[in-house]
Amino acid sequence: MVKYIYLDNASITRMDEKVLEAMKPYFFDSYAIPTSETGYSMGIEAREALEKSRGTIASAIGANQKELIFTSGSSESSNTAIKGVAMALKNKKGNHIIVSDIEDFPVLNSAKSLEKQGFEVTYLEVDEFGVVDPKSVKESIREETILVSIQHANQEIGSLQDIKSIGQICRDNKVLFHTDATHTFTKVPLNVNEIPVDLITISAHTIHGPNGIGALYIRTGTPFMKWLDGGFQENNKRGSLENIPGAVGFARATELVNEDENRRIQDMRDHVIERVLSEIPQTILNGHPMLRTPQNANLSFSYVEGESITLHLDMRGFAVSTGSACFSRSLQASHVILGIGGDPERAHGSIRITFGRFNTMRDADSIVDALVEVVTNLRKISALGN
Repeated sequence: MVKYIYLDNASITRMDEKVLEAMKPYFFDSYAIPTSETGYSMGIEAREALEKSRGTIASAIGANQKELIFTSGSSESSNTAIKGVAMALKNKKGNHIIVSDIEDFPVLNSAKSLEKQGFEVTYLEVDEFGVVDPKSVKESIREETILVSIQHANQEIGSLQDIKSIGQICRDNKVLFHTDATHTFTKVPLNVNEIPVDLITISAHTIHGPNGIGALYIRTGTPFMKWLDGGFQENNKRGSLENIPGAVGFARATELVNEDENRRIQDMRDHVIERVLSEIPQTILNGHPMLRTPQNANLSFSYVEGESITLHLDMRGFAVSTGSACFSRSLQASHVILGIGGDPERAHGSIRITFGRFNTMRDADSIVDALVEVVTNLRKISALGN
């Protein structure tokens, strides 16, 4: 049987066995809902585990644990951040929001949803590397601007944004700033004491943690309206039964990431980019050549379609993506590649290779060897020209 090599870690990662071990007691032993000190012992144990996990994750970004609420994942976190602020400020300050036009869909579609409710949204263009010019943020802010949401790194091409400069511009203009750090949390330095950011989206599914658990950092004093009604959980900022096993797994996954691992992943990424660009002609690296997440290599191949490449790679035992996980089921050209100035052919000819903890340099060489063969063969039969 051919070994299957998973290289779509930006979509979701395989959970680490150590994470699962940490979670098990909260499925079978301490499985009660978290209760206060006046509750029964199993509930108290669950509460202690929840708060300890909250503290572990919050400390990874330099935050106070009271500033972190658990969610069901990055989509809910971004929805909660944007809509929670919008509803809190719409009748107090204004109705204008700023986002980039290459944000992930939870941010873009939250903004579009708010437009239908009477909010105004400015969609900032990016340069050829997918980077927002902080000056464009400053120029777009007006008196009624209440929120700027610019991702820390792009979900598809991996380009990093200058969120420190953008955050300072927002702070100077008394505008709240949210960043989606789903693809940078624990991989790229992010500290709320050094970066003026008010809300941060993070998730466990990209760091070998469990699926279905994320978190939202809300800086103390940030205007916010509860979006998900229910009970008084999460400091009365999110109603719903707490996911204790998920929170414990998220915390353990956070602890397991280290700089050596990030460097090893970056070495694999760099090796793939270098070999592909030198061995497969008419290939383009999408995103910033240097300022990008350590795990991401996004490449466009002329005269072939990304869908065909992924199918042929799958038959050879490789899992890669044609773009972001959310849009890969669509036949529409990637809004990210189009946003950086690419045409539909470049967009449809792109694939995303993303590395994780369980990949090796042998995997990196193997995917390049397969790509050389697949792209060469597809170009021979391509109706797009060569």
